[in-house]
Amino acid sequence: MNRRDTVKLLAVGAAFWLTPSDVRRAAEFAAKARSGGRGYEPKFFTPHEWETVRMLVDLVIPRDGRSGSATDAGVPEFMDFVLTDEPGRRTAMRGGLAWLDHECDDRYGKTFVACADAERAAVLDDIAWPKRARSALAPGVAFFQGFRDLTASGFWSSKMGVQDLRYMGNVVVPEWKGCPDEQLKKLGVKYPW
Repeated sequence: MNRRDTVKLLAVGAAFWLTPSDVRRAAEFAAKARSGGRGYEPKFFTPHEWETVRMLVDLVIPRDGRSGSATDAGVPEFMDFVLTDEPGRRTAMRGGLAWLDHECDDRYGKTFVACADAERAAVLDDIAWPKRARSALAPGVAFFQGFRDLTASGFWSSKMGVQDLRYMGNVVVPEWKGCPDEQLKKLGVKYPW
């Protein structure tokens, strides 16, 4: 696939947005796939794409002191399910991963996965902030925005992600006293009464 074909694929590709039902089904699939004890075999991604996706999701959501990484949470499996289940999303993903490799090859003479950490960071820094990105990088910016959104959807719909949010579920609040004053001041708002 050449650069021109990659740009066409990105332009034609579907958005990465998901419905709540899509997220729930994909999260359930990823959890089940990871609990099987065997290594997961992707249905959509090629072996090289799988390696790239696993690295890229962990750059978006790395392991920290609070929780594991996106890979630990099953985000690559989540993505594989979404792309297997929703064929309209495939073109943008495959084209975006190819764009990433082409950009790295142009800059460093190697694929994204083969690049050094600093080289990968330089490419991602150039596409992570749409308003600062050069117009020539627009296809990469579009891809990375969708990829980042899909990574976040996968992570925060996983058991690990919900624990990371410290979501307590449906807890009865016997008396609502409103938002604490210090938070209202921080937000610059006040109640109308």
